[in-house]
Amino acid sequence: MAYRILCVEDNAEIGKLLTESLAAADYACDWVRDGEAALALLAGDAAPRYDLVMLDLMLPGVDGLEVCRRLRRHDSLTPVLMVTAKAAIRDVVVGLEIGADDYVTKPFAMPILLARVQALLRRGGRQVASVDDGIVAAPPLVYGPLVIDVDQHRVTLEGKPVQLTGKEFALLTLFARHPGHGFSRGELLDRVWGEEFDGYDHTVNTHINRLRGKIEANPARPRFIQTVWGVGYRFVGDEAS
Repeated sequence: MAYRILCVEDNAEIGKLLTESLAAADYACDWVRDGEAALALLAGDAAPRYDLVMLDLMLPGVDGLEVCRRLRRHDSLTPVLMVTAKAAIRDVVVGLEIGADDYVTKPFAMPILLARVQALLRRGGRQVASVDDGIVAAPPLVYGPLVIDVDQHRVTLEGKPVQLTGKEFALLTLFARHPGHGFSRGELLDRVWGEEFDGYDHTVNTHINRLRGKIEANPARPRFIQTVWGVGYRFVGDEAS
């Protein structure tokens, strides 16, 4: 079954280009031109199941940042790819902070955009494996009160579920699989966002701060994700059980 993408873009020329290019790459794509229409498709139990949302920030009425903010209130997993003009680059930081996973700037090269789409779907997309596939589920990673079930894409802290975005989950899983290892921001960008990503270090910092806010009792004095001055970050916790 083809991945299904919701494209939210008010510019008719760009919207047509995106839908035609995504269709040519074998993606199923729905296109809407404003935030209200996007929210109507994304809300409720009867809403279509999208594997990725491609979201322009500058929309009539409800803008892209507000669409992302409302989506994240009830859906922490569907990847969100922001599309923004270079003049609005400051909005990128806000978008990442409220739950977007990645961004591209206008004007963009279609091969780059498709590579970003592929990377997001590969890291945070639909789970299709089952027992019938002959795949044995890996045991959860357990660090004290923090439990990371990689196969089920589920995290609990003190027995309570923690809602993470796709990128937050990918970061936490990478850290937990390599406890004590110091990752530079460049390494994290390559490992989690992909080598084709041309973002900047603040992208990592924003996601780390957001992740700490969800799993640390005191984000200012983190127990699990610690800063390694001059290097980047490392994961520290009890021995995994």
